[in-house]
Amino acid sequence: MHVGRADLERSLAQLAREAPDARAGIFGPDTVAWRVLRESIVFLGGGRAALLQLAHPFVAHAVDEHSHTRTDPFGRFQRTFAHVFAMAFGERAHAERSARRVHAIHERIAGELPAAAARGCCAGLRRYDANDAEALFWVHATLFDSALRAYELVLGRLELAERERYYGESCRFARLFGIPDAVMPPDWAAFERYLDWMIRNLVVTPEAQAIAGFLFSDAALRPPGLARVARLVTAGLMPEPLRAPFGLPFGPVERRAFEATLRTLRATYRRLPGAVRFLPAYARALRRLAGRPERDGRSDLVGRARQGVLARGVGRELAAALA
Repeated sequence: MHVGRADLERSLAQLAREAPDARAGIFGPDTVAWRVLRESIVFLGGGRAALLQLAHPFVAHAVDEHSHTRTDPFGRFQRTFAHVFAMAFGERAHAERSARRVHAIHERIAGELPAAAARGCCAGLRRYDANDAEALFWVHATLFDSALRAYELVLGRLELAERERYYGESCRFARLFGIPDAVMPPDWAAFERYLDWMIRNLVVTPEAQAIAGFLFSDAALRPPGLARVARLVTAGLMPEPLRAPFGLPFGPVERRAFEATLRTLRATYRRLPGAVRFLPAYARALRRLAGRPERDGRSDLVGRARQGVLARGVGRELAAALA
């Protein structure tokens, strides 16, 4: 099902009814979504989300033929997450503008699927389309599910009622892409069944394997050794059936290293200062809602630099520990 511009506008109108406080944005400070997504630790799930997306042939072939992932992997990563968090924590008007811009970019992305990829979740389909509702929802699902899994691994499992709220709130974000109700599972239990079905029916194509191999290479990730850590953490978070197709070993040695990594993170993460632990987009949102003036661009750069230093430092420490 193709999401046209009229479909997107109807979806945005529905979002405005569901999130009437335009200044708070599509979520707001009392939501479970803000509690989860504000945490820097959700970046642990970034590799898992990327690989699950690539295991959908629509996504793999669109990225392979229309993206700069192989020439600018870190830049693409930064741009993707900057957009996601700006839409999650910004004012609703900002999220709507971003939604229209992304939709317009997606309208230019389409192509042919090879016959070998037209199976599983893409059975019988021969064309991919970046504004396909089902493919859009899969990308959305990987982001919110992977963020939640990373959060719970380090900060503890949410109650069932909180998970239900988190999923319901996440559907507001899906409206920014024009995804209709008919495509979205109605509740958390149905969402879990959807994830299980998709994971069993994904197709890891040679294009997906090649892109993933580059994303987790020393050429794409810095500092030296971070690629090994990223592969380990991603392997630990990935569904078991998809580890081997992506070349992610997870035997007894890797499992012990993964568990040691989690113990380190659980022991240290909560003690981090808020300026490092919480995302700059969340801090900006709190200032906006408190009526305090926005900081200048240099202050935001400082916040991002602190998080970059943390990521590099953790990467070095874990790489040394796993050597």
